[in-house]
Amino acid sequence: MSNADKPATSALLKQAHNNMPLGVADSYRYWGEENTVFVKSSLGCTITDADDQQFIDFRLAYGPIILGYRDSRVDQEVVAAITERGTISGFSTELDSQVIELIKQMCPNIEKMRFANSGTEAVIGAVRTARGFTNRNKIVVVEGGFHGLYDEMMWKSDVDNWDSETQAAPKITAFGGGIPEASREHLETVPLNDFAAIDEVFTRVGDDIAAIVIEPILGNCGSIASSQEYMQKLRDMCDANGTLLIMDEVKTGFRVAKGGAQELYGIHADLTTYAKAMGNGYPVAAFGGRSDIMDVISFGKKGVTHGGTYTANMIALSAAKATLTILNETNAYDSINKAGADIQQVLSRVFTKHGIEHQFAGPDAMFGIHFGCQVPQNYRDWKKTDSNLYTEFAHNLIKSGIMLEPDSREPWFICESHKDIDLAKLELIADAAMAKAIAERK
Repeated sequence: MSNADKPATSALLKQAHNNMPLGVADSYRYWGEENTVFVKSSLGCTITDADDQQFIDFRLAYGPIILGYRDSRVDQEVVAAITERGTISGFSTELDSQVIELIKQMCPNIEKMRFANSGTEAVIGAVRTARGFTNRNKIVVVEGGFHGLYDEMMWKSDVDNWDSETQAAPKITAFGGGIPEASREHLETVPLNDFAAIDEVFTRVGDDIAAIVIEPILGNCGSIASSQEYMQKLRDMCDANGTLLIMDEVKTGFRVAKGGAQELYGIHADLTTYAKAMGNGYPVAAFGGRSDIMDVISFGKKGVTHGGTYTANMIALSAAKATLTILNETNAYDSINKAGADIQQVLSRVFTKHGIEHQFAGPDAMFGIHFGCQVPQNYRDWKKTDSNLYTEFAHNLIKSGIMLEPDSREPWFICESHKDIDLAKLELIADAAMAKAIAERK
């Protein structure tokens, strides 16, 4: 079913084109005139669009929903904060330390923190703090990572247009217009799991590298993960060179384990960024780590400046306190991981039935699907997978009431509410969707 068959959606998109570029508030919500989605309501692991089609949702707003939409345990705490305390005061509240102390219970990598309002803001704060602490300029990022929408982090390896037969490496290009060339001056990019590339960049400019910034599990590249050995290599290189290791856990934090990806690897970052799952859908973010590093945020002569009008507002922090308490004190992670594992089993049966070589990447709470014979080890390997087949399969799922991002670089996100879905129904829908995708290729 396309939007041609959805009168309410079509009317809303037509109206929206008069008010917003592309008719949407975020460019990636525009899926074309035929497929752009307008949501009327959401509950648990389902969303209902403007024309009353209901979907089981594995997109979960790119990952913030960890318990389920409109989880009453969280929403009640937010309502209480709004009605009894207010939303914002421009001053401190007891919630500030309460939330951070809860995070410190779950994440031993954290000694001190500051709050932010989005993952982008958290990364800006962490990177500035790292530069302030080290008095260095350069930042090393890993291909396929996503670290927000500010200029410096919008220089990307153009893997989409990379010809692996004729080009040794993808070009580094601006991710859209309006990004000045000067903003890439201090950015270095390396492929994931490539030891030689790390050695080369440290040999060349190591004395000016303030930090390495890495998503340990690439949340915008199908959950392709750092190997244990590579993560240890980064930790060791940083320690030897006086460079800080920043783990961007905006997507993995409080999703893949209580202590995030760092719990899975048993390796701690110097600074960590969080957002998304820490608030179950409410806009809240944070960055933090070692006390000696965070204390560079000060009014001293070379102190780092950090703040924001909406930082640590009571809506965000009451949601974070409620969400993190549930994750810390209940068996929610067991339910989430079991649901993710069960769903992968169902999908694997379907792919095998149709003779499709496939690999799953990442943890059960945010797994990627790659059509190919090997699990990709980095973004360049992703280019070798059959992502076009995946996109056709995904569009067929969406038409039949299974919502996901139709791009294999985006993982399937699982929340606690997925524990109750009908797996047999999912298998039937997935089977038909794959059969149709294969038939349309012939």
